[in-house]
Amino acid sequence: MKRVELAATVPSALAGKRLDQALAALFPEHSRARLQAWVKAGYVTVDDQIRRPRERVVGGEQIAVSASVAGDPPLRAEPIELALVHADSELLIIDKPAGLVVHPAAGNPGGTLQNALLHHYPELAAVPRCGLVHRLDKDTSGLIAVARTLPAHTALVRQLQERSMGREYLALAQGRVTAGGEVSAPIGRHPVERKRMAVGRGGREAITHYRVLERFAAHTLLRVRLETGRTHQIRVHLAHLRHPIAGDPVYGGRPRLPPAAAAPLAEALRALRRQFLHAARLSLRHPADGEPVSWEAPLPVDLEELLALLRAHAAEAGSGG
Repeated sequence: MKRVELAATVPSALAGKRLDQALAALFPEHSRARLQAWVKAGYVTVDDQIRRPRERVVGGEQIAVSASVAGDPPLRAEPIELALVHADSELLIIDKPAGLVVHPAAGNPGGTLQNALLHHYPELAAVPRCGLVHRLDKDTSGLIAVARTLPAHTALVRQLQERSMGREYLALAQGRVTAGGEVSAPIGRHPVERKRMAVGRGGREAITHYRVLERFAAHTLLRVRLETGRTHQIRVHLAHLRHPIAGDPVYGGRPRLPPAAAAPLAEALRALRRQFLHAARLSLRHPADGEPVSWEAPLPVDLEELLALLRAHAAEAGSGG
């Protein structure tokens, strides 16, 4: 067993949130289920008083956690190649490839981005989750930020809480999306299929903004901006709009083929085995000086090639050929 001692002051940005929600925002290195269990067991105090998970915070309270937990198995450093976009003394920006899991879990104890970070930057062992403050799904590619120091980690977590970190994605939606818009629909675990997420009452607040970049015969290229960051959020929200992401093995359904699609395009759409979703732009305030900074990552080759086929098909259809 190991002892966990945590302390924080509830920021005004979390005023009105339930205690368990505030804890999840303040201590993202611990799962919400674990934090809820600690509250119920009396391991969490608010201004020296034990509270219930559903009680609301008002801001300014002093939260303390003192709990014993079973120690996690030691994380292995693994020599996995990283696509480094930016590095300085406080911050790393990584362009994660599709297929790379971010955090070790029961089904993926190794071979993750976290294992790779520990190999290339051993000092990250002193930072929660090796500096990772947000995540991407295994088969979503693109930009992810890593804090190299505890102050940088705190600063980036605060930006996520304040929703000031900009995360923009390129997504190929199935069907023709008529116009841009916003999806504000709570997301939680699917009531039956526990590995899936779903829109439904009782879920956590989730807000996604999207705008149309290009329309094709049976698809639409969207630029999507996250306001919140729930598990599978973009994938679930676009499926909720009945425009699931092309290639999504969980929420996408059968691939939609454009009318009279040539064999190369039809084959490419059928062969797409991962969601066409790429974290293309990341913007934040640098943790060292608060200055705004941003980075962009081009589409991976597989997605760019599919997009080229869609454009060629659109051009041919438009020319009457």
